[in-house]
Amino acid sequence: MSPEEGFMWRRKVKPNLKPVETTSRLDKTQKDEGSSAAVAEGEPLSPSAQMFHEPNFNVYIIVIMGCKTPVDLPVIKSNLVHALLKHPRFSSLQVEDEKEKGKFRWVQTNVDLENHIIVPEIGPGMDSPDRFVEDYVSDLSKTTISKTQPLWDIHILNVKTSDAEAVGVFRIHHSLGDGTSLLSLLLACTRQISDPEALPTIPVKKSREKKDQRDYGRIWGWLLGICWFLALMWNTVVDMIMFAATVLFLKDGESPIKGPPGVELMPRRFVYRTVSLEDMKMVKNALNATVNDVALGVTQAGLSRYLNWRYAETKNRHGATEFGNNLPKNIRLRSTLLINLRPSVGIQALAAMMEEDTKVKWGNRIGYVLLPITIALHSNPLDYVREAKATIDRKKHSLEAIFTNSIAEVVLKLFGIKAASALSHRVITRTTMCFSNLVGPLEEIGFYGHPLAYLAPGCYGQPHGLMVNFQSYVNKMTFVVSADEGTIPDPHRLCDDIVKALELTKDAVLERGQGRGTTAL
Repeated sequence: MSPEEGFMWRRKVKPNLKPVETTSRLDKTQKDEGSSAAVAEGEPLSPSAQMFHEPNFNVYIIVIMGCKTPVDLPVIKSNLVHALLKHPRFSSLQVEDEKEKGKFRWVQTNVDLENHIIVPEIGPGMDSPDRFVEDYVSDLSKTTISKTQPLWDIHILNVKTSDAEAVGVFRIHHSLGDGTSLLSLLLACTRQISDPEALPTIPVKKSREKKDQRDYGRIWGWLLGICWFLALMWNTVVDMIMFAATVLFLKDGESPIKGPPGVELMPRRFVYRTVSLEDMKMVKNALNATVNDVALGVTQAGLSRYLNWRYAETKNRHGATEFGNNLPKNIRLRSTLLINLRPSVGIQALAAMMEEDTKVKWGNRIGYVLLPITIALHSNPLDYVREAKATIDRKKHSLEAIFTNSIAEVVLKLFGIKAASALSHRVITRTTMCFSNLVGPLEEIGFYGHPLAYLAPGCYGQPHGLMVNFQSYVNKMTFVVSADEGTIPDPHRLCDDIVKALELTKDAVLERGQGRGTTAL
């Protein structure tokens, strides 16, 4: 399917599953209430939020939630009224300002939950419930939500799958917030199963203990500080040179996982796997790394296995097999990380906001980080994690995200939202994929009394053919591959390769006798 066909598909063609249709039933009176007076009083959309409405960057966040019990629809509806709808973004329209054409404002409106909670009719005796859910979520990526209503909806699938008794699918437009904030808002609607009054516990990054400068002496401490600052400046300068080169001419080489122009208009296939978080922590402890390092490392290893197989498929007429090294030399493959520079408000603040009508700061303030992805066949699986750790440690010691955000803001002020969107699109399309890792609750939680089996976030509308999201939950880690099937026709194979990569990495740690007890994230 061509990008032009994909655009028409996204705009006009309704999916086979009728309940996915999200046309609003807001009556004319409500529309008239959103007139110029209301618009003048409404808060303007942030530049980043408005950018997510550009045709080449119209991004939606998907969160798949597996429930351990069938979903009680009346319970969900009654609780959403008193919780989620108290957040102004979830009860506001995005209305164009009549005084400033092309700019939008948030305007409060009355929310009809019947337009936002979708329950499809599911016939009995289906061959594969897992495939039904996968197809349903994929069909969602063929549609958008009408701007005549707040840009979110929930789809309830009361069908038993291999790992859940029912499935809920949240769909939220990216203009409402970044992935971390939206997930925090969702978790603020949940409570611990063991203590129904307690909010989930999200692990926080422990600050490293500061070394006593008296051990080194004041002069030595100053020298270390100067070296730290010089390294920060050097890394930032190098990263900004690479960013400028990417804007001007540098792009990833063609590969089987790089999407074609216009891939942002194509539907996505969402495939996930759940692995042991304890296994990842064991690798983390053995290499003095982080869970994020391990997640990126096994992703690199899985992508290397998958690409080697894809290249073997194209070369098999010459006798190549997947057991040899079929990878091109010096392959350039990078991931774009979109980082929200606005501090996360946290679950506690969001819960207080919904219960006590307090206000919290909210929104997108986006910066870029261009992350090199190693594609190679290593004899030692631990090398992938070591390389990932080295890359991430260096990126942490750089101001790349802050500077790229500042550049985007300058372009926006000087040339407008179209130019800023074109800049973002140009950078992202010159990389191959997107990667993220989100930290979830430490204990089992319930969504309004429904115990959750897993959380699986993803996105569609981004100009990449591949996105990989990791999401922890209790003692499990779920990773989601969001793939354009024209680019990656076999996403299940890629998931299996990532799972196999983690198994090989864990086995390598055990063989070396380096496995130690796990600790908190």
